[in-house]
Amino acid sequence: MTSTTAKHPAIQPAALSEADAAVYVGKSRAYLKKSRRFGTGPAYVRHGRAITYRIRDLDDFLLRHVVRPAEG
Repeated sequence: MTSTTAKHPAIQPAALSEADAAVYVGKSRAYLKKSRRFGTGPAYVRHGRAITYRIRDLDDFLLRHVVRPAEG
């Protein structure tokens, strides 16, 4: 994660870089880039040219894609 958390381990980041977000959701950076272009991926924040992903948005994205097998 970021160097801030290494210096201050008690601080938990609210947002992740594209690379860390890809690991968090189990996808590639290319998937995240493509999903931004088509509007199909998790919500993100743009800071000029930099892209970050809020952890709560990544969690929401994962929850929206949960598939529960039929009981039976």
